[in-house]
Amino acid sequence: MNKKTMGIHHITAIVGHPQENVDFYAGVLGLRLVKKTVNFDDPGTYHLYFGDEGGRPGTIITFFPWAGAQQGVIGDGQVGVTSYVVPKGSLSFWEKRLGSFDIPFTKVERFGETYVEFDDPHGLHLEIVEREDGEHSTWSFGGVTPEVAIKGFGGATLLSVQPEKTAGLLEDVMGLEFVGREGDLARYRAASDIGNVIDLKMTPTGRGRMGAGTVHHIAWRAQDDEDQLEWQKLVEYNGYSVTPVIDRNYFNAIYFREQGEILFEIATDPPGFAHDESEGTMGEKLMLPQQYEGHREQLERALIPIEVREMD
Repeated sequence: MNKKTMGIHHITAIVGHPQENVDFYAGVLGLRLVKKTVNFDDPGTYHLYFGDEGGRPGTIITFFPWAGAQQGVIGDGQVGVTSYVVPKGSLSFWEKRLGSFDIPFTKVERFGETYVEFDDPHGLHLEIVEREDGEHSTWSFGGVTPEVAIKGFGGATLLSVQPEKTAGLLEDVMGLEFVGREGDLARYRAASDIGNVIDLKMTPTGRGRMGAGTVHHIAWRAQDDEDQLEWQKLVEYNGYSVTPVIDRNYFNAIYFREQGEILFEIATDPPGFAHDESEGTMGEKLMLPQQYEGHREQLERALIPIEVREMD
C-alpha cells in the first residue's frame, strides 16, 4: 500500500502562563483562538487551539499551558522549528510588527527563501516565510489584516536522534517527496499547499527535554476515518507500534513514535471545530467533552482566567 499525507494537520506544544500564550498567538501573531477546552488527559489544564478563521487543518497550533512549567530543551526527538507562511510581499510587515513588540528576530536564507526567525515568550522556535501557495486567511485582529495575515503552517524543521531513519519514514511511509539537500538539511514536500514543507536536520544536535517551549508532537492529516485506518495499517506494517484510534472530539487521532524519537500523530480532517459551537463564536466559551461537562463548575474555578485582547 502506497499513501501520501497531505501534510501537517496540527502541531502541539507545551508553554507557560496561558494568558501570555493567548497574548502572543492572538494578540501579536493575529491568529484566531478557535477552541478553548481542556487537556483531555489532564482536565485541570487548558488545551488551547489557534488557527485561521475556521481552524482548517494545516493552520492549527495547539498548546498545553502550565503557569510555572519547567523550561524544556529543544533538541533531537522533537520538532525544532515551527514555520508559518504569509502572503508574498508581507514579510516587511512582520519584521516591523515584531520590532514594535520588542521581539528579537533574525533573517536567514534557506532553499532560496528568506525566513524571519524568532521565539515565542516561552522559548518555542518559530519562523515566518513568504509563499504564493495557500489561501489567504480572512481573519483580522489587532492590526493584522488578511493581506498580511498568517495563512497557516509553512512546515517544520525536525530534529532526529536517527536522521536517516526519520528520512526513510518521511519518504517511504508518509509519502513525502524528497526535494534536495542544503548543508545539513534535507527538504521534503507533501501534497497540500500549506503545512507541506519539512526540513530534516541530518546531523544530531543533542537530545531534547520536554517542558515549556518545546513541541510535544506533530500531527499529519488523514482525509477521514477510513483513510486514518489505512494509515494505521500501513504504519503497523512498517514495524511501528501505533495506538488505537482516540476520539479527540474535533478529530480522531492515532499516535506512534518514529525511530528518531519524534512523536507523530495522524489526525482526521473532520469533524473540525464548529460541531459543538457555531463558527462565529468559536473560542469564546470553555468547551468541554461530555465526560467532563458534569465537572464544569469545578474546572472553571481551577483554570486561570484568560481573554483575547488587542496588544498595544
